[in-house]
Amino acid sequence: MNQQTTPVSSPSVPAAPPPPAPQPFTLRLVIGMIGVLIASMFSGLNDRVTDIALDDVQGALNISSDPGSWAIGAYQAAEVAAMMLAPWFAMTFSLRRFAIGVSLGFSLVAAVLPYSPNIDTFIALRVIQGIFGGALPPLLMTVALRFLPPKFKLYGLSAYVLTATFGPNVATTLAAFWTDVVGWRWVFWQVIPPCLLAATLIGYGIPQDPSRFERFRQIDIVGMLTGTSGIALMVLVLQQGERLDWLNSPLIVMMLLSSIALLLVFFINEWSHPLPLFKLQMLKRHNLSHGLLTLGGLMVLVLSGSALPSSYMESVQGFRAVQVGPLALTIGLPQLIIAPLVAAVLNIRWVDSRAILIIGLALIGISCYGGSHITEGWARQNFYCLQAMQAFGQPMAILPVLMGATGVVQPPEGPFASAMFNTVRGFSSVMGSALVGEFSSKREQFHSNVLLNHAGSVNSLLSQPYDGDGTFLAPLNPDGSAVSTEALSAFSSLVKRQATILGISDSYLMIIGIAIALALLTIFLPKRTYSPQSLVKKPD
Repeated sequence: MNQQTTPVSSPSVPAAPPPPAPQPFTLRLVIGMIGVLIASMFSGLNDRVTDIALDDVQGALNISSDPGSWAIGAYQAAEVAAMMLAPWFAMTFSLRRFAIGVSLGFSLVAAVLPYSPNIDTFIALRVIQGIFGGALPPLLMTVALRFLPPKFKLYGLSAYVLTATFGPNVATTLAAFWTDVVGWRWVFWQVIPPCLLAATLIGYGIPQDPSRFERFRQIDIVGMLTGTSGIALMVLVLQQGERLDWLNSPLIVMMLLSSIALLLVFFINEWSHPLPLFKLQMLKRHNLSHGLLTLGGLMVLVLSGSALPSSYMESVQGFRAVQVGPLALTIGLPQLIIAPLVAAVLNIRWVDSRAILIIGLALIGISCYGGSHITEGWARQNFYCLQAMQAFGQPMAILPVLMGATGVVQPPEGPFASAMFNTVRGFSSVMGSALVGEFSSKREQFHSNVLLNHAGSVNSLLSQPYDGDGTFLAPLNPDGSAVSTEALSAFSSLVKRQATILGISDSYLMIIGIAIALALLTIFLPKRTYSPQSLVKKPD
C-alpha cells in the first residue's frame, strides 16, 4: 500500500517572521520619530563640537596635540564603521530597543569622558562613543522610510537633511558657549539631556517589533569584520595623512594598503551573501547610484559654508570661535524653515527634483565664486550674502538627492539603503575635510613660494631706506642686512596672511569645479522622480 509522505521542515532553520505590519500614522508615532531626530542631530553635533573645542579639552586634560588628533580620528573611524552595522542590528533587535539602547549608551559614555585618567582611556571611551554616535543617524532614515505615509515622507527626509546642514553650522557657536561661558566638560555633557529625552520619546512613540534573532543564522560576519575594519582604517588614513606626511609615513602606507585589501574582500563578499550589509545589486538603479555619488560630493560642498569662512576668520583675522559662531548660524538656523519649505516644493507634482538640485548647486557655486574674491579687508559682514545663498542651496541640493534615490528603494530594502547612504555620508565628510584641508595647505605653500620669489626679484620690495619715523617699509636694509627681528617677523606674517587668503580663494574655485561636475552628472544619469505624495491614487 502506498503511503503519502508529507514534507517536514528542518527544525534548524525556522521560518522568518513576516515583515512588520504598517503602522498607523498617529501623534504618538510622530513623538517617537522626533526622539530619533533629536538623538541623530546631537550625535552629529557631538562630533563637530568636540573637534572645534579640542584645544580647550586638551589643555584641561593635559593631552598633547598628537594624541589629541588620534582621539578625533578614533571617534570618526568608529562612527563611520558603526553606520555600516546599525541598520542590521536595528532589524535584528528591533528598531525601538536598539534606538533606546544606543541613545542611553551614548549619554553614559559622555558622562564619564571628562574624568578619563589618561589618554589611553580617553581614546578608548571616544571609540565606544563613536560606535554609539554613528549608529544613530541611520536610524533616522530607516524610521522615515518605514513609518511615514507618502504625503509626509519628504518632510521626514528633510529632517534627515538637518543632520547634515543644521548641526555642523551651529557647532561653532555651541563649542564657544561651552568653553568660554559654561565650562569645558559641557563639550561632552551637552548630549546627555537631549539623548535622555530622545530615549523617552522613542520608548513612548516607536512601535515595538518582535526581535528577529534568527537573522544571526545568516550573519554576515566576514562583511562586518572586513567592512568596518577597512572603512575605519581608511578614515584614519584621511584624518592623519596630512599630519604624518601621507605616503612618506610607513604607518599611513600600511593602513592604506590594509584598508584597500579589506574593502576589496568586503565588496566581493557582499555581492554574493544572502543577508549582506550592502546590497550592491541595488546600484544598478541609476537614481540610487547617482544619489550616492552626489551625496558624497555634496559633503565636500557644504564645507564652503562653514569650514572656509571659519578658517579665514580665525587664521587671517585672528577671531575666536565665539566670534565666528554668528556667521555659521546664518546657515544653520534658517534650515529649520528652509528644509521643510524645500520638501513642500518637491511635493508639487510638476516640479522636477533634478531642476531643484541643479538650482541648489548653482547657488552654492555662485556663493563660492563670490568667496573666491576674498581679500584681507573682508570682515564678517562680507560673508552674510554668501551664507544666505548657502542656506538655501544646501537643502535644495541634498533633499532632491535623497528623494530621487529613495524613490527606487522598496520598503524591505530600506535598511540596505540606509546603511549605504549613511556610510557614504560619514566617510565623505571625513574625506571632504581632508581634501579641502590638504588642497588649501598645498595652495598656500605654492602662493607663499610665488610671493617670496617675486619679492626676491624686486629689490624695492625687500629693502628700502629707513625713513627715520619708526616705520620700516621693508625687512632689509639696502646692504642686505635685516632691519630688525620685528621687521622680519612682520614681513613673514604679511606673506603668510596673503598666501592663506589666496589658498582659501583657490579652495572656493575647486569647490565650484565639484559643483559643476555634480550638475553634469545630474543632467545625464538619473531619471525623473515624482514625489511620493503625487504617486498615491486618489479615491474616485
